[in-house]
Amino acid sequence: MDVTAERGDGDTTLWDPSQCAGTPYCPPRCPRFVDKHGAGLVVRTYVSDDWERLREMYLSYGTEHQSLGLPPTGATRIDEWLEGLVERGRNYVAVDGDEVVGHVTYAPRDDPEPELAVFVHPDSHDRGIGTELCRHVVADAESNGHDALVLHVAPENRRAIHVYLGLGFEVVPSESSETKMRLSFDAVDIPTTGPPADASRE
Repeated sequence: MDVTAERGDGDTTLWDPSQCAGTPYCPPRCPRFVDKHGAGLVVRTYVSDDWERLREMYLSYGTEHQSLGLPPTGATRIDEWLEGLVERGRNYVAVDGDEVVGHVTYAPRDDPEPELAVFVHPDSHDRGIGTELCRHVVADAESNGHDALVLHVAPENRRAIHVYLGLGFEVVPSESSETKMRLSFDAVDIPTTGPPADASRE
């Protein structure tokens, strides 16, 4: 495998995904991801060593990019919120070089239909990272025996709703003013293990 494939900006990625065929030992979805600009990232399960970098992502997030009050603002509220997600949920991060640029979670992990939430740092929007993060938790939740995933989104956030519809979510009735969506694992084919070159084009 060529580990010095050129990026669009002249830097190098850590791999050439066109030469990867996958193995039986791969996780439910390949952690190697090539974004819309040709940059290589890793999307993987959160580990405790990610805490400071993930916290830093949220500290620099900016209130103008909040949706439905999330992510919270201020170090104390961010810490409390993240501690709850780490303790109760399943979490994945998108790592670009030394920085965490995206985070997705579903919680509580023991609920048959846990709730999904995804956040990408504003500086990394429009790269396909949020969609790839969602694909990872969809594959993870399905492989761990959950029945479905649900999420809530602001009804005016049409762009996000379009992405979720493309992943197989459907709008379902809700008493809330927010739009509720649900993805049943009985109703769709879940993209799982495959070469990163294929995964990036789904």
